[in-house]
Amino acid sequence: MIDHAHDLASVRDATDRLLAAVAKLDNASVAEPSRLPGWTRGHVLAHLARNADALVNVFEGRPMYVSAEARDGDIERDAPRPLDVQLADVRESAARLQEAADAPADWSRTVELRNGVTDVAARVPFRRWVEVELHHVDLGIGYELEDLSEEFTQREINFLTDRFRGHPELPAVMIVEDDGRQIPTGGHEGDPITVSGRQADLLGWLCGRRDGSALTAVGGPLPKLPPL
Repeated sequence: MIDHAHDLASVRDATDRLLAAVAKLDNASVAEPSRLPGWTRGHVLAHLARNADALVNVFEGRPMYVSAEARDGDIERDAPRPLDVQLADVRESAARLQEAADAPADWSRTVELRNGVTDVAARVPFRRWVEVELHHVDLGIGYELEDLSEEFTQREINFLTDRFRGHPELPAVMIVEDDGRQIPTGGHEGDPITVSGRQADLLGWLCGRRDGSALTAVGGPLPKLPPL
């Protein structure tokens, strides 16, 4: 069962951690490259702020973004701003999202996200939690996948393996975590390739943050995952 209230509290905690870490930077650091190709840290922070506002739109029944071009344009526009403006925007947009989430609502209703993707409203807080945690890692300021909670890491592994399950471009894969947990993903034909390793390395491979070199693949080469 999805506990959206728990996830909203986790979003608040993750946002506070990110804001506290970013507040230690300076304007020059914000303009430096992040770990995401082509994006500075300012791009990452601008994306987080605009994503919060986009999820307000979702909760209130409007399109998440006006268009893909508008989304990208807003990020490019906001990326060069100084640190204090970035911090205020992330903080204030997060507060707007919390306010929208606090409004009485049917959490079982279906909402529309980007590109026509739909989901249950109760899942949206976890999606925001993912945005905040993974993009905190993407900033490259000392917060790593190993710092994520076991609960978060397992849930995101579960989400991504479910997303890749049955994908026509992937062979059958069996994920084996370091605690022995096994999760099937990929295609359904043939003997699965067993991919094992630490939780953080498995998550990094599944979400495109690590190349999988720390993982062990048995039964075939480590599959190349399609873009998310």
